Amino acid sequence: MFGARGEVGWPGEVNCTSFGIVTEVGGGEKLAASSVEEEMGKEREIKLRIEDLPGLRRWLAKLGARVVRPRLHERNALFDTAEGLLARREQLLRIRTELPAGRSRKDAPRTVVTFKRPISMPRSRENRERHKVREEIELEVSDAKALATVFEGLGMNRWFQYEKFRTTFRLPTSHVWAKGLLIELDETPIGAFLELEGPASAIDRAAKALGFEKRDYILANYMVLYRESCRRRGQEPRDMLFTKGQSGKRAAGSKKSKLFL
Repeated sequence: MFGARGEVGWPGEVNCTSFGIVTEVGGGEKLAASSVEEEMGKEREIKLRIEDLPGLRRWLAKLGARVVRPRLHERNALFDTAEGLLARREQLLRIRTELPAGRSRKDAPRTVVTFKRPISMPRSRENRERHKVREEIELEVSDAKALATVFEGLGMNRWFQYEKFRTTFRLPTSHVWAKGLLIELDETPIGAFLELEGPASAIDRAAKALGFEKRDYILANYMVLYRESCRRRGQEPRDMLFTKGQSGKRAAGSKKSKLFL
């Protein structure tokens, strides 16, 4: 087993990344994963907390997992009105900037703007939902700073920022059960997490193969997980950013990082 049971978040905490229709320009992997979802247009995913990163990598290698998007550094900025209108509606507006982790001067950043909101479901079904299912609209843009200026001109504030390193894997086609499944390894300032995205049956089977149970599924977003981590450590939450000189590898795999879990 490569992780331990994680907390979903504080009681009553607004989960801005709740519940996805995915319309992504310039990033075909995510769109492909959602195309086989049982209910067309919905994105389904969970997080798992990873404590044994080398063990996870050995498991992926054993199953023949291949990297479909090499390790990227992501910088994310969330926007909302001064009154927190989007958060009250369980909506999210985000600008994400991506760069290859081993970037050269020739590499240009990729910027994606994302809007997320809940999908209305009958309460009886919503109570049974064990994965995070959401509507998500994404669009690639050319200028992150210009877009942020537009949002601010419309009365939005940049109220939370977080960064992480992400590597995306797929299992070989010989694993028919894993069709449409994306395996995304996130290295963050509060530890390593695995996101499983795709059909419900594939998510559950992959999680079980890793030694996790359904009670280990994390549906909270990184903002909630970061604030909970700060609360446990008695620290004031700010932005979830790596410290100076701290690499994603160190943040996810060092003994120091395990204190954050």
